[in-house]
Amino acid sequence: MSESRAAIRYAKAILDLAVDKKATGAVEKDMRSIVATMSDSRELRQMLSSPVISEATKKETLLMIFKGSHAISEGLIGMLVDNKRVSILNEVALKFIILNEQQKGKDVAYVTTAVPMDAAMEKKVLKQVTALTGKEVTIENTIDDNIIGGFVLRVGDLQYDASIANKLNSLKREFTNSL
Repeated sequence: MSESRAAIRYAKAILDLAVDKKATGAVEKDMRSIVATMSDSRELRQMLSSPVISEATKKETLLMIFKGSHAISEGLIGMLVDNKRVSILNEVALKFIILNEQQKGKDVAYVTTAVPMDAAMEKKVLKQVTALTGKEVTIENTIDDNIIGGFVLRVGDLQYDASIANKLNSLKREFTNSL
């Protein structure tokens, strides 16, 4: 099963549980905290994907980092660690936010850039994405200096990669294939 499909399944299950327990607001806050923390910490991402570090250490570390989270969020972390799927925690959190926003009638556009977007650029992107989707959209900007420049835009299941890193990889593939 692909990582994305697994993340969607976990996110749907957590959203259903949060709706049943009337805790969607608290769980969404936790998921946004997870996404922000994961995007800010390369070391944390490496630790979670490392096969050398024990699952118990990963679980203990995550529960310590996200101390004070709702019981549903802590349960998700525990379940992902126990099922050896902790490497998709960030993806599950992103999918949860998207599903929750869609349930509220909104959409979230994730824009990954190498540098923070200024207000004018954010307004421009928001206008284009709203016209494209026809829905009320909010912008989540994450910073990833690995994309070098440009941007990666994700809205729901759609993704548009206009990053310099992607273009360089395309050129590299073309040169390699033509040799």
